[in-house]
Amino acid sequence: MPYEPPTHTVERSLRATTGAKIIAGVDEVGRGAWAGPVTVCAAVTGLRRPPEGLTDSKLLTVKRRNELAVVLRTWVTSYALGHASPEEIDKLGMTAALRLAACRALEALPVRPDAVILDGKHDYLGAPWKVRTVIKGDQSCVAVAAASVIAKVQRDKMMAELGIDHADFGFADNAGYPSPVHKAALAERGPTPYHRLSWAYLDALPQWQHLKKVRTWVDGSVPEIEGQLGFDF
Repeated sequence: MPYEPPTHTVERSLRATTGAKIIAGVDEVGRGAWAGPVTVCAAVTGLRRPPEGLTDSKLLTVKRRNELAVVLRTWVTSYALGHASPEEIDKLGMTAALRLAACRALEALPVRPDAVILDGKHDYLGAPWKVRTVIKGDQSCVAVAAASVIAKVQRDKMMAELGIDHADFGFADNAGYPSPVHKAALAERGPTPYHRLSWAYLDALPQWQHLKKVRTWVDGSVPEIEGQLGFDF
């Protein structure tokens, strides 16, 4: 399916309106998974012409995505990855975990960005970062698209490695997201050490519900579930 290639339009706008010189594109992967970390990539690309075929990682075949990631790692000016573990997600909730992973990525860059282009409509970063949110930024902005591809390939590799000792869960194929193989393994064997134990899928697994973790605020109230996927997904 044809698609419009990403551009530097947003980056040029930020340079013109804010004086920012170093601008990082930020994207995440793993938000809706049942297992594994949430991973964020921050990429700085400058205004150079991007590699042919660059777009949102979800629009690419696995083969093409892996090929592009190899090119991008040397093409970008710089990039860094940040992760928030399943334990951190269970403790903090997804919004705070995303911020933690994104800050880890941004702070690992060799030079601190003057501004950040963040994929989506919600700014989960906030101060002190200067953020421009862009809906479908992973399709329209070069730096965000680059971050999207690098993050996806890196997390998929991590999940395949984590799945070596848990072959029944199919992590090499589903990357910790719900799939028939993943669901069947969960029902039979219960969650692995890499599963998010505050996630709603455990509500449909009576034999494993005793493992569920419920976050509470200081006043004892239960926070609202943040985009968790149930077992019927």
